[in-house]
Amino acid sequence: MLSSIMSCVANFFTYETTKSVVVKSWTIGVINRAVQLLIISYFIGWVFLHEKAYQIRDTSIESSVVTKVKGFGKYSNQIMDTADYVTPPQGTSVFVIITKLITTENQVQGYCPENQLEYKCSSNRECQKHIPTTGGGILTGRCVDYNTTFRTCQIQGWCPAEVDNIDVPVMLEAENFTLFIKNSIRFPLFNFEKGNLLPNITTEEIQRCHFDPIKQPFCPILRLGDIVKFAGQNFASLAKTGGIIGIKIGWVCDLDHSWEHCIPRYSFNRLDSVSEKSKVSRGYNFRYAKYYKQANGTEFRTLIKAYGIRFDVLVYGNAGKFNIIPTLINTVAAFTSVGVGTVLCDIILLNFLKGADQYKAKKFEEVSETVLHPDTPSNPMYRSNQTLGDRCEEKQSTDSGAFSIGL
Repeated sequence: MLSSIMSCVANFFTYETTKSVVVKSWTIGVINRAVQLLIISYFIGWVFLHEKAYQIRDTSIESSVVTKVKGFGKYSNQIMDTADYVTPPQGTSVFVIITKLITTENQVQGYCPENQLEYKCSSNRECQKHIPTTGGGILTGRCVDYNTTFRTCQIQGWCPAEVDNIDVPVMLEAENFTLFIKNSIRFPLFNFEKGNLLPNITTEEIQRCHFDPIKQPFCPILRLGDIVKFAGQNFASLAKTGGIIGIKIGWVCDLDHSWEHCIPRYSFNRLDSVSEKSKVSRGYNFRYAKYYKQANGTEFRTLIKAYGIRFDVLVYGNAGKFNIIPTLINTVAAFTSVGVGTVLCDIILLNFLKGADQYKAKKFEEVSETVLHPDTPSNPMYRSNQTLGDRCEEKQSTDSGAFSIGL
């Protein structure tokens, strides 16, 4: 028992050192250098050049967006300007261009029959108050005459009830409206600020330019029809059902270069493409009302169901600049990863190549404490070394100063 404990203690207090064995093999040599070349190429080509791992990056971009729409349209024999078809009017990063209106005029609070066919009835029992309603008011539980043809459930609310399934024209002039975008960004880590109005652009150029991804990629004036086209949509059908278009402004800046090289990139896509394919609640619409008072104080309103194209201006980006800390970290990681080639070659040598047992014998060797001090010729290890010297010779390899043993 004591001897076992002492053996465990002795095994615990051991030391392992690296022993270099040079293997003269074309196969394993080619594999080793190929793996090392791949690893070095990956770190130089992808990590350092493409991903710029030598930089510290700031992804917390701060942004402000101001928008302004210009253009005149004609709808229901009326001329529409920006105060009529743009909402909200403050020029925020999210706004709507109204392209179609369904209007219900002169609504007042009171009782009236529902106008939807699902509320058709023949008795009060079919119009109980607990029945949920998606119509224009709260069910009273009464079945009343809608007209001389049929009867519907009565509601309490704004009357007459809205009819929103009628076909109305679309304001196609909106296709030629123009949108002005003013975007300012800041990367707080580097205290770097810039805007999409580049310093070399003049007022005259802004007034006559129109954005084009190839010819004029930095013009801040965008035609609405072009935006919809760049997003892969048809303006007429989008104006009829409504929809949401995303205008993305990307700022990916390498601050190791001069200030002028940090420029915006524009891209466009439809954000509600899922609802486009749905059979229920397609497109984009909303309701709002204009309220008035009669001379006797009675309040009435005009209810408007508006279809339109909503534009979301989305700003994203990051900036990078040289920093010694990530450079050192990734350099050390590159040198460390080169050792993967050694591990792979060891696995092949120890398990798959001919002479694996001989390689194991050369690579792994146990040395006891008595071998470390062969002082006297009477030491058995001295005689053993003499015997070994009869059978092999040591010579220094030209590869990294390691020793090669030739049998």
